Amino acid sequence: MTEPKLDAKLDAPPDTRFDMPGVDDPVDTEVGVILLGLDADRLLAGLGLASLAEDPGRVAVTVDRVRHDRPGLDGDGLVRAGAGYWRAMRPALAAAYPAPGFSASLRQSWARAYRALDTPALGPIGVATRVYLTACWLRSADVDALA
Repeated sequence: MTEPKLDAKLDAPPDTRFDMPGVDDPVDTEVGVILLGLDADRLLAGLGLASLAEDPGRVAVTVDRVRHDRPGLDGDGLVRAGAGYWRAMRPALAAAYPAPGFSASLRQSWARAYRALDTPALGPIGVATRVYLTACWLRSADVDALA
């Protein structure tokens, strides 16, 4: 009879079912994980607004205000602006990172896609634009259908 390997557990992949936020991860990674849960229209509205406010947190709050009919803000216009920007940027995104894939960890998927978008092909973009482009790229099936 053979004895069980004592180090068999060391060969097993890590259990990532309950992945806590990484305290050393960039803030944009945690923002990205939150954005990936938004509907495509909110992602496109955020992308449309990103050029106005290059702070991802402010963009998210403003998009929520638009959704709740705050006077003077037009949600449909933001979605149209985001869709136009998405259609213009999509070829460069596809060239920079042809197949965005998901790993078991959203944070790993986010970090990989975010780094891939650090390319001169996209031209000069700010932090909020890059964050929303990354979220739209990782959710491209939904975003393409709406845009």
